[in-house]
Formats: sequence, structure tokens, C-alpha cells
Amino acid sequence: MNNCKKIFLAAGISLVGLNSTQAQMAASPYLNDYTVPLNKKSAVISPVYNRNGQIAKAVLLEDPSGLFTISKGNLKLKKKTEIREGGTFAYPVKVQVDADTVSWLLVADQFIKNKVVAHRGAWKNHEGSQNSITSLKDAIRIGCEGSEFDVWLSSDGHPVISHDPSIGGKKVETTTLAELQAVQLKNGDRVPTLEEYIATAMEQPKTRLVLELKPSATGRGEELATKCVQTVQAKKAQAWMFYISFDYNICKKVKELDPAAKIAYLNGDKTPEQLKADGIWGLDYNQNEFTKKPELIKDAKKSGITVNVWTVNTASLMDDFLKQGADYITTDEPEILLEKVKK
Repeated sequence: MNNCKKIFLAAGISLVGLNSTQAQMAASPYLNDYTVPLNKKSAVISPVYNRNGQIAKAVLLEDPSGLFTISKGNLKLKKKTEIREGGTFAYPVKVQVDADTVSWLLVADQFIKNKVVAHRGAWKNHEGSQNSITSLKDAIRIGCEGSEFDVWLSSDGHPVISHDPSIGGKKVETTTLAELQAVQLKNGDRVPTLEEYIATAMEQPKTRLVLELKPSATGRGEELATKCVQTVQAKKAQAWMFYISFDYNICKKVKELDPAAKIAYLNGDKTPEQLKADGIWGLDYNQNEFTKKPELIKDAKKSGITVNVWTVNTASLMDDFLKQGADYITTDEPEILLEKVKK
């Protein structure tokens, strides 16, 4: 039994309903959802959880919109109140949860739900570089549900966006942010920081971000996870964010810091049952894994976890995975997939 569990039991706190990851102390109080349902009066948004993962007796301190209340531990819209599409989409609130005071941004759920995830943004048929602000804006403009991007830590501890471990001949993990941003990318783009990427996404309520945390060659995987979750929480961007990683320890660290984080595993070596047991939200496997394991999507659905397939660039495979019921499809050809999901 770990020390956290001993403390909880000594204090008389039940661990029923918490998996081993959630039984760790979260970085801060949290919600299990930050989106507000549309056209639903008095809609419940989420229970309010304290750091121990318990539904807390919380107090709403600030609500500039005047739309929300907390009742029986649930953050919800006031009686007979509803939110409709259009106009304001982000609503700040401040809540007292035990000894913590926390601010969140609630977002009207106008997010697109068409399964299309642009791999490193929409770049192949556009002018921007992969993983650039331009490719993110293009993914948003053409109407993707998500835009995937890759994050490393610079030598001075800044989460920066790059797929490859090196940019312009400079290794990301051993180079400062200033040196990395001096590298000019295609079409005048420069290497963005995670903060810049998030700020761009938060200008709109339609396309979500899919943040891939890259395995570290310098043993900084958990530091990367911590910095990314801290940045998301500081920007109040939880509603926009999905996480993915090939490193299972990174996945578990993200889940420890934010038990409500939507984190999917990429490496293909875990069963849906294993992922579910560890509180992992989804599997995000290469298309070849589904050929080797034809029942994988069905097994994932049975386990109650989401399915993303990557990187699917041919029309016939897109059709196959749509027919099989994949929740998300990551592609370098989002324009082709967008046409298919419109049918």
C-alpha cells in the first residue's frame, strides 16, 4: 500500500470508485468536464472534486455571467437557464474547494464532432509548416474536430512544439527556447511554445487540441508531463485539450496530475482492459495494429475507452475505420476525410 492510500484510509476517506492513478493527490481540484451542454436548461456540468478525488462541498466565489450555481457538489447551470450556440462561448468561474481556490473556464460545447484529427495540423495541402501556428489555424479553418501536435522540453524547461527531436540541426532537449525560436521554418513560421499554441486554439470553440508528449531521451518525461498539465491548467484550457503519448509513464503522470484528463496511449502494446484499469481514456494505435487485432475496436468499445487510428491517409482505409466505428481518425489528408464524414 502506498503512502497516499495509507493517509486516505487513516483519515477515513473511502477509495471506492478511484483507480490507482486517481488515488494519488491531484495537482489541484478539478472537474470531469469543462464544457457546458447547449440548449439544456439547468444542465449539470460536473461534480466538483477536491485534490483527493472526492466530491467536495464547494462554494462558487465568482461567476461574472451569473449563469452558474453549485448544488449538492455539482457545478451546473441555474434553474431554467440554458446556453445556446453563438455569441459568448467561454465563461470564467472561481470556486472554493476545501482549502483551495481555483479558477476554471467553462466552454459552451460547440466543439465539432466529426472524428477528423489533423496530424501535426493541416499542412500537406497548405502553406504552413507541420506543427506550426499556421497549420493549426488551417486545421481550425477547414473544420477538423482536433489538431494533433508534438511537444518536447527545451533545455531551459519550456514546452515547445516539434515532431522531430531536432529542429534545424539543433536537438530540442539540449537547446534553449531562444535558440530554437531563431530557427526559421517554412513560410516564415517559427517554433511555437505550448502557451502560444494553446492561446491560438482558445480563440475559437470548434476545434480541440491533441497534445502528444514525446518520450524523453534525457529522462525528463515526467517533467514534461508536469509542465504541460501546469500550462493547460494555468491557461484554463482543459476544455480544449486531449493528451496522447507513446510513454506509458507519461500517460500515468498526466492522469495523476489531472484525474479527469483525456489521455490516450499510442504504443499499441496494451489491451483495452489494461488501459481501462489504469484510468487511461483511450487507445490511439497505428492502423496496422487493427489489422493484426481485428477485434480491437470492438474490445475497446466493450471496455468503455475511446479509439483513435493513425495515420490514415488513403480513402479506402478511412472508409474501413469509419465503418468499424473508430471515434477519431488522425490523418495527413484531413480534406479527404472531411468529405467522407459529410456524406
